[in-house]
Amino acid sequence: MRKDIRIKHVRVTPIAFRDGPLLNASGIHEPWALRSIVEVESSDGRVGISETYGDEPMVRVLEQARMLLIDLSPFDLNVMEERVRAAIKPGRAGDGSVQFELAPGSHTAKNADKVISAMEVAMLDLQGQILGLPICDLLGGAVRSEVPYSAYLFYKYAEHAGQSYAPDAWGEAVTPEQIVRQAQMMVAQYGFKSIKLKGGVFEPAQEIAAMKALRQAFPGLPLRLDPNANWTLQTSIAAARELDGLLEYYEDPTPGQDGMAELAKHCRAPLATNMCVTTMEEFRRNASTHAVKILLSDHHYWGGLRATASLARMCSVFDMGMSMHSNSHLGISLMAMTHAAAAIPNLTYACDTHYPWQEEEVVKGGRIVFNEGAVKVPAVPGLGVEIDQAQLARLHQQYLDCGVRNRNDLAQMRKYDAAFSGTSPRF
Repeated sequence: MRKDIRIKHVRVTPIAFRDGPLLNASGIHEPWALRSIVEVESSDGRVGISETYGDEPMVRVLEQARMLLIDLSPFDLNVMEERVRAAIKPGRAGDGSVQFELAPGSHTAKNADKVISAMEVAMLDLQGQILGLPICDLLGGAVRSEVPYSAYLFYKYAEHAGQSYAPDAWGEAVTPEQIVRQAQMMVAQYGFKSIKLKGGVFEPAQEIAAMKALRQAFPGLPLRLDPNANWTLQTSIAAARELDGLLEYYEDPTPGQDGMAELAKHCRAPLATNMCVTTMEEFRRNASTHAVKILLSDHHYWGGLRATASLARMCSVFDMGMSMHSNSHLGISLMAMTHAAAAIPNLTYACDTHYPWQEEEVVKGGRIVFNEGAVKVPAVPGLGVEIDQAQLARLHQQYLDCGVRNRNDLAQMRKYDAAFSGTSPRF
């Protein structure tokens, strides 16, 4: 009987993998990205897996939550969620966390949702293995056989300060011409059918010039720009005059829902966010202003795959489009995103992914394959990937050796520019 199967062990393994010198509004990525790999083992020997954040405060709460699953059935998702919400409290000032407005997943106020998501994905992986069904079938069934992703461009330096390891193959990208070259490389390698630029780094005129250069180089592909709320309202309005005819959507150019609502009166391109609508309270407020038209969901901090599906239904009710936000991640997260996106009919915008920027992997068989910019939805039971234990051990050793325990883009940027303030909005 399925109910006779119980959870007997939960393992949390923090890992570190190489990450490029990618620039953003808060600074620059450190040489090492941190993640946690969760393994939930059942009494019949199956192992469900998930991937989530790996900063030190998150590792602590995952360790705290680990024992809450012991002796539950893999099907006891509601009980798991109740236990986590009762046990895991929001983080406090001084807990060692570094929280970025541009990265909602860093917010310790979302600790319970982040833990629930990590445990839910692993338990759904177990459910799928037990029932012989892919996770997307547990979410209502796939409405598409493959999930499209977008090329995610970054301004970047050629190598890290201190040269922790050999420079990546992407090279420097600080000019419009270099951004176009980066896009050409990424589209050629992965086949992406849409392009997004992470902005908020240089003067707006330079980033608008990059978007115009991308439009000339890729006349048929949808383009997106994300200044990460690093432009004032006035700058965002002025930029809209030049960007309206270029963009599929205009993502978080200016801070807050009030600013976005005012901006919406002055631009034709729809506004998108992963910054000013990250909670149900913020969703309710946006439903009254209709400022943001496209929500970039993220199961890692919205509370899991089922919560993401519920969020999608709400977007449908309020006539909002939907896509997916991304942060530095490996193949386990990519496959969880793919299952969720496959089962959500109104998730019609290609998803973000940092995956091309990552060179290492923790799943058996190595890197996930993209075909014409899309990932095929697995038809095998569960998540569709398994952990390569040798690779897990190697990436865990990198975590132990690298010395990074919290992402801090501001501190890393000050290695290049000691006067960098990180103040936002700067332009």
